[in-house]
Amino acid sequence: MNESDIAALIRDGMVVMLKIGGPLLLVGLVVGMAIALVQAVTQMNEASLAFVPKLIAIGATLLFGGSFMFGTLSAYTRMLFDRMVQVGAS
Repeated sequence: MNESDIAALIRDGMVVMLKIGGPLLLVGLVVGMAIALVQAVTQMNEASLAFVPKLIAIGATLLFGGSFMFGTLSAYTRMLFDRMVQVGAS
């Protein structure tokens, strides 16, 4: 295993991290901005008003996208274990 193989594994790990964490962070950002806009317009500054919709939106994202996230992570993990076996066998 040389440096280019290790760099490819790190790059793939970063891509998997973005695939898993990106949708959750994006949904949290969009919902947070929408709630902040509503709070600014109505001048209602309540902490739970910002927390509960984000919690519900992120939960829905996990509900609908969780299988994709799990599939992505398990495929990457299998690929890593296969590479470990290949390195150990050589």
